[in-house]
Order: sequence, then C-alpha cells, then structure tokens
Amino acid sequence: MTAEEAGSHERRKMKIKIKAGELLAKVRKEKPVIHHLTNWVTICDCANITKMLGASPVMAHAAEEVAEMTGIASALVLNIGTLTVDLVAAMKIAARSANKKGIPVILDVCGAGATQLRDRKCFELLDDVKIGILKGNVSEVARIAGRAVRTRGVDASHVEEDRAALAGQLARKRNCAVVITGQEDIVTDGEVIYFVRNGHALMGHVVGTGCMAASVIGAFAAVEKDMALAAAGGLVCYEIAAELAARRAKGPASFKETLFDELYHLDPKTANRLQKVWWSC
Repeated sequence: MTAEEAGSHERRKMKIKIKAGELLAKVRKEKPVIHHLTNWVTICDCANITKMLGASPVMAHAAEEVAEMTGIASALVLNIGTLTVDLVAAMKIAARSANKKGIPVILDVCGAGATQLRDRKCFELLDDVKIGILKGNVSEVARIAGRAVRTRGVDASHVEEDRAALAGQLARKRNCAVVITGQEDIVTDGEVIYFVRNGHALMGHVVGTGCMAASVIGAFAAVEKDMALAAAGGLVCYEIAAELAARRAKGPASFKETLFDELYHLDPKTANRLQKVWWSC
C-alpha cells in the first residue's frame, strides 16, 4: 500500500459500533475451552483473564498431550514469549491438531525482532501451520512482515511505516487477521480495518497485558468465525475493563487486580456503549 493509499484509509475512517457486547455474552454462554501454549512469565495471568471472561483456560505444554488437549478446545493460543526449540515443536503439533479440527489458532509473536531464534521460529510456525490471527506490537509485526527492525526485548521500537498499511500487507500475504496493539489498536484481515481506541496508559506499566490480550482474542475467536471482528470485539471489552479499572486504581499493582474484577463484571450493554471503534476498508 502506498502512502497515498494509507492516507485514503485515514480519510475514510468511520466511527462504528461492533457487536462486542453480543460476542462477550456468547463467550459467557458457550464457555469455550481455550488451550494455551504460552509465556511462562504471564501464564497465570492469561489463565485468569480467560476465566474472567467466562471461558475455560487450559495450559498444557507437553508435546505428548498437546494434540489431544487441543482436540477438546475451541481455540488455540500460541505465545513465543519464553520460547524453546522443544516448546515450538509442541506448538506445531498442537496447531496441526487445531487445523485438522478447524478451530482458530492465535499466534502472539512476542519479542519477534529481538533475536534470530524468535524470528526463525515465528516464520516456521507461519509456514508450517495455518494461523488465524497474528498479534504483536508494531515492531514485532513489522519484523514478521519482513522489515529490518529490532524489538527492545518485548517492548515496541519505533516504526516509520503506516501501521494500517503494514498490517494489511501482512494479512494478505499470510491469509490471516493481523492485530497491532498500541495506543490505537489496528485489526485487519487485509480488507476491512478496525481501529480500536479503548484502553488506558496503565496497561503499559503492567507486565503481561499484551499476553492477556491474546487470550481474550482467543476466547472471542472461539465464538466468532470472522477473525478480524473477533479480535476487535475482544480488544474492545478488555480495554474498556482497563478504562474502568484505571478509575479505581492507585497504581499498576491495584490496576491489574481491578482489571480482573472489571472484566468479570463487564456487561454487554456497557461494552457496546463505551466502545471506541473506527472502520475503514
């Protein structure tokens, strides 16, 4: 996409309402099992945030059981934050099982662009299995899109390129939805683009909010076949809960605790009322 085309997206942005509340209600009604092979640093938080939504988390990593465990799940979340070669091998087994069953696979490319191993294993996963949603910050996604950028550990580095154009190009290349998280989240399937502007700055002061976002997206993808809509709806609900939590928090620690409470108590009407979503195509 050229700079002119990227600018046209900006001009054509329309504020819309998406069915975030309805999807939240559907997650709570269906209680989907979300299988994770995820970041050891944040694994408990990912399990809890999934539970707060009303879904059922399972965190099985052993290669000997991941295929069987995926067989009872409605979505699979992969996060390379604390990757090892053996763990990625187990991810491939689980993802092949998910592909065979026809359930969505969410890949959080946590730390892509920081080391050659992370880059190589991300590309292996993308080449070997079908990924439904790819999620990362702007520098992580830029690296997976083939740009020569470096990520500062798991923190985003500056990327000059238009984020919507970058995400759209990668979505079309990999035939998946792409999520770039940030002050304004970008969600696209290569055609439709959602811009989600909910959230709060305190999220950037708590380790694991990005990993938890992938779990939320996984729960919504388990009940909605439109992967871009599922990701946008999940981010809306998660980030509205963050806004509500920030009103009562004294700092990052109390914010994290209150975030769980607010997401647990979030009702569909509030999710629909407080959402801040723009759309372009």
